[in-house]
Amino acid sequence: MEFTAPLKSKSIKILLLGSGELGKEVIIEAQRLGIETVAVDSYNNAPAQLVANKAYTINMKNKEEVLDVIRKEKPNYILPEVEAINIQALFDAEKEGFHVIPNADAVNKTMNRKNIRQFAAEELKVNTGRYEFVTTFEGLEKAADNMGFPCVIKPVMSSSGHGQSVAKSKEDLPKSWEMAKEARGDASELIVEEFIKFDYEITMLTIRNEKQTVFCEPIGHIQQDGDYIFSWQPMDMSETAKKSAQEIAKTVTDGLGGRGIFGVEMFVKGDEVFFSEVSPRPHDTGMVTMITQSQSEFALHVRAVLGLPLDYIDYGCGASAAYKAKADTFTPIVKIEDGAFTKDTYVRVFGKPQSHMGRRMAVALAFDKESSQKALDKAKEAISKFSDF
Repeated sequence: MEFTAPLKSKSIKILLLGSGELGKEVIIEAQRLGIETVAVDSYNNAPAQLVANKAYTINMKNKEEVLDVIRKEKPNYILPEVEAINIQALFDAEKEGFHVIPNADAVNKTMNRKNIRQFAAEELKVNTGRYEFVTTFEGLEKAADNMGFPCVIKPVMSSSGHGQSVAKSKEDLPKSWEMAKEARGDASELIVEEFIKFDYEITMLTIRNEKQTVFCEPIGHIQQDGDYIFSWQPMDMSETAKKSAQEIAKTVTDGLGGRGIFGVEMFVKGDEVFFSEVSPRPHDTGMVTMITQSQSEFALHVRAVLGLPLDYIDYGCGASAAYKAKADTFTPIVKIEDGAFTKDTYVRVFGKPQSHMGRRMAVALAFDKESSQKALDKAKEAISKFSDF
């Protein structure tokens, strides 16, 4: 492959639609290869905008605004990094000859829980829990009775777990309904899922292009209010379960097609694996790969997009711990004690221009050569030294 310099007439150019902390790392990895980078988001000074060659702030749900930027910049690759994008703009861009990663149809399927669940369960026939879709509170009550309690309730479209809840009894349904309806994204329809009494949940990072498909070691994680707070790699699981998870991940990603990294989320109960969701982009739980692998999930994503080989080295065990803001402010400060900076830990502060309660502002990464549990303990110790003020 021939590489170029940024801001030249024949520069290889990547355009990100969504410029949060994950996009920031993608930009950094792309720039290490001399790729010109353009970061687009709905607010000014988003993390990736701070490090990109060019930045735009637009209404990403407005088709014409999205297309205007694409037509102006003429990128080689368009990388949707969030769900809140006008999907028709991506289909139109493809018709005009632009390369959407992984492809517009895959983005469309995965940004909507109804689309991806039906695609996985009904077309691809992978193992999932039972589910129903509802549009009314009466429908929610009926579906919850069918699923039994506890059950999981989510909007069909949202990001980072917003609007997701577990109803433990019928009395919880009104609160779950309100939480789902108040979530960002499309809350006109909800998915009610069987609560699988799983032993643990994982993310199987799956990287593919036309040449090969590779898997990172499975990542275990703990969620709170639908959003991850801790992740670790590798997750200790049986070879039978690991093989099953890889088979499901390959089935789903082959079905979606295209280039790039996919974060395939699954539940594991014994040796049985259940597909949950998939994101066609770097995954928040995968930030741990910045300390466990010679090529992080972000570097592998860029390699896959460019059609490069996807080999990497596992360094050992690692863990990540997310820091979430405790206050609303336009002048956010993350106070970190010196003790969080050790030979085994990294700190990443995202530089978001505004904080609000529960917004992810930073992450602590910890390494241990032999034990994921020890790495997780180190990450928890490090994150305990973070505060807002």
